[in-house]
Amino acid sequence: MPRNNASDLTLSLADICSVLCGISDQDQMQEFLTEMLTPSECRDLALRWELMRRLKKGAPQRQIAAELGISLCKITRGAKILKQDHSISNHYLNAGEQDESKNPTG
Repeated sequence: MPRNNASDLTLSLADICSVLCGISDQDQMQEFLTEMLTPSECRDLALRWELMRRLKKGAPQRQIAAELGISLCKITRGAKILKQDHSISNHYLNAGEQDESKNPTG
């Protein structure tokens, strides 16, 4: 069986990004992700987002590690991403903070 080469995987990632950009309905996006990812991968993705949210809010890394049961290495990676000037994750975390301030109970 032939191995996937890097250019094939890059094209596949571009295709997936195109599909994701075309999904504007939250329920459809969730359904797509649960079809494409295993339950474990979905949990990992949700966990990664939660640790990023907590970092953004200023929670200490060791506290996040203890509460979420994850390694400091994963948290350090998230912290490095948030320090990048043009981080897309940071952009969407900022947008989420603005949404929460409009609806503090949600």
